[in-house]
Amino acid sequence: MGQVLDKFHGKQWREKQIRLIADKAYNHIKKHSGSANLTFEDLYIAVLLVYNDINKRLPGPHFDPPSKEQVRAMMQACDMNLDGELDHEEFVKFMQQLTADTFIVVSQGLIITLVVAPTVAMATKKATEGVPGVGKVVRKLPTSIYASLVTLAIVWFQTGRQDVD
Repeated sequence: MGQVLDKFHGKQWREKQIRLIADKAYNHIKKHSGSANLTFEDLYIAVLLVYNDINKRLPGPHFDPPSKEQVRAMMQACDMNLDGELDHEEFVKFMQQLTADTFIVVSQGLIITLVVAPTVAMATKKATEGVPGVGKVVRKLPTSIYASLVTLAIVWFQTGRQDVD
């Protein structure tokens, strides 16, 4: 399912987005810590900032950040020079690994929404055609417009419900 983003935007788009997120987080932490590299504590703060950013921008359910133990294990795997800190390029590699699953979940949610919503719209239109008052309005709407309205409502609900909490 991760290929959906690749089909619409290309693999370079995904890599560019991850790079932008990584650069923003790295520079923010670097500015506040004053260090050129990220310690484990700095890295965990950066992870929390990234997940906060992802949860604000992406539709669907919120993504929980990994535990400190998971971050520590990933950090050790990405720390190529074994100095216990991550430089900028090591951090970008870390972010690519960290966000890979998130992009897959988002693309799966978008596919489900874009496939299921029009089908649901068609079923509800057919089911409400016989309802007095409602059926008259529904019958007048072209099927494509009705399906689009229901799809937009579902997408709005998925992305907008976060702001209501």
